[in-house]
Amino acid sequence: MAEFEKSNFNNIIHQIIKKSLFTERQIEIILNQKDLLNSKFTITKGAYYRQVGQSRDKLIALFYSIILLRGLGILLPDDIDVISKLSEQIHVINESDIFPEREDEVINVIDKLIRQACNV
Repeated sequence: MAEFEKSNFNNIIHQIIKKSLFTERQIEIILNQKDLLNSKFTITKGAYYRQVGQSRDKLIALFYSIILLRGLGILLPDDIDVISKLSEQIHVINESDIFPEREDEVINVIDKLIRQACNV
């Protein structure tokens, strides 16, 4: 039977990761590589470094995508403002406790703002 692994993230961050291009493990690895999280990994050294490479490739692709979308006028300055403000709020949420009954509300607001910004 698989041993339960405790998540390093609260439920809201966990839900955002699920909707992102990254896995929870990849986010943990990126944070670990940037000395923002000291986590023990129960995988082989080879698997760890393979995932480091995959995470780096995804980050590079993400940055290129942002540059492309911004350069072509698809991602507008107002969209960047929304992303920036949401990012600041996520930082606050990550550092604090949210009442479980409010988690769905917070996720719904974030989802609504992102969908409005992505009105394609």
